[in-house]
Order: sequence, then C-alpha cells, then structure tokens
Amino acid sequence: QVHLAESGGGLVQAGGSLRLSCAVSGRAFYRYAMGWFRQAPGKEREFVAAADWSGGSTVYADSVKGRFTISRDNAKNTLYLQMNSLKPEDTAVYYCATSDVRYTGPKRLADEYSAWGQGTQVTVSS
Repeated sequence: QVHLAESGGGLVQAGGSLRLSCAVSGRAFYRYAMGWFRQAPGKEREFVAAADWSGGSTVYADSVKGRFTISRDNAKNTLYLQMNSLKPEDTAVYYCATSDVRYTGPKRLADEYSAWGQGTQVTVSS
C-alpha cells in the first residue's frame, strides 16, 4: 500500500522560502507522475505543480509560476517543492499526490491522482 508523507511546512515571512518534501513508500516511486496541491481555509483544493515520472516535464499553476519549483529524486523516493518569494496568499495546507498510471506526463487534475499525503501547513505572514 502506497504511503505519502509531507514535511517542511512552517511559518515564514512574506518574501521568504520553504522547501517541502514528500517521501513515498510502498510502490516504485520512479514510475508515476506526482503533484502538489494546496487548500486554504474556506477554499477548494487547488493545483500547484506536477512532474512526470522522470521529473523532466513539469507544469505549474499560473499563481506560482516563476516562484515555485517542483523536483523529484527517484533514488530517494522523494518529491520536493521549492517555494521562493512566498506571499500571504500562499498560506494553505500543502498536499502531495501520486498517480497510479505508469510512465505518464504531469497531471493538473486532482481526479487523476490515486493517493494523497496528510498535508503540511504553510503559513506566510505579511
């Protein structure tokens, strides 16, 4: 059974940086596309960034493009999200997710992911 565990969240001032990690166990991590989503209080979960199975193809939400970078280390079974120039509107619980279709491109829709982590809180103060 696949298990995802996010870490790296916290409280940071506007303009600061954080790096989130998502450790995956229970499956061959390198075969599957991965993504990051976030959910702010009172709002729906929204797409942030995604990477294909190799990490060579990535996509981003317009709101984070140029500030966030998704990457993966297939040898360590770990997905990352480097977040720079953080804004108060980035405050949310951040979730990582994995698809269950092998060797596919990055995916923007939550329905295309089959397993999720518990989330890590990111709070950006103004």
